[in-house]
Amino acid sequence: MSDGGRSALRLVLVDDHEMVLHGLTAMLAHFDRDVAIVGTATTLADARRAIDATLPDIVVSDVRIGRDSGLDLVRELAQTHPAIKVVVLTVYDDEHYLFQALRAGARGYVLKRIDAAELVAHLLRVAEGEIAIDAALAGRVAMSAARISSGEFWPGANHGLTQRESEVLALLVSGHSNRAIAATLVVTEDTVKTHIRSLYRKLDVQDRGGAIAFALREGLFR
Repeated sequence: MSDGGRSALRLVLVDDHEMVLHGLTAMLAHFDRDVAIVGTATTLADARRAIDATLPDIVVSDVRIGRDSGLDLVRELAQTHPAIKVVVLTVYDDEHYLFQALRAGARGYVLKRIDAAELVAHLLRVAEGEIAIDAALAGRVAMSAARISSGEFWPGANHGLTQRESEVLALLVSGHSNRAIAATLVVTEDTVKTHIRSLYRKLDVQDRGGAIAFALREGLFR
């Protein structure tokens, strides 16, 4: 029971990496007045069983659960357990995933670089009915919205690219490797690959050379 007489929030943690689950469990153990971990799962099937067995207040899930999507779990819970809130905890610093998660019904989208105290604060706000979003990502989304509303767009926006995808394309044009792009944008190489696949699809090109040729032909970058 917390100081205010409120019971600790009951959590189920879902991540396909055992080490992440162990780390989160250890970190959150210092906040046992506010949160209690009642289940963990590394697969979608185990997550369903843990949630059905414990009926937690909040599920904290990664975007990817092995070959499955954590966003599918978000959509499923919105239908089967609407009282259970879901907070996405991920490495994907990407507004595209943020929008997908919120549309699926997530009540929070925070990044794994967060510390335990910040995570607990976000979870408490979500329990109170608020939406919790990583501050840096929320700021970038707000700036994007402001630019769009004022008629300012980033290169490639009229081809459907998000601001982050535009940044990745600019670095491709500059000859950066995936590793260098990841270091520049402070994201993982997997995140860079996800952005590249997405911009290939949107620009209807097959490879890096095609994307660069498109960007130069359309005058997006010089």
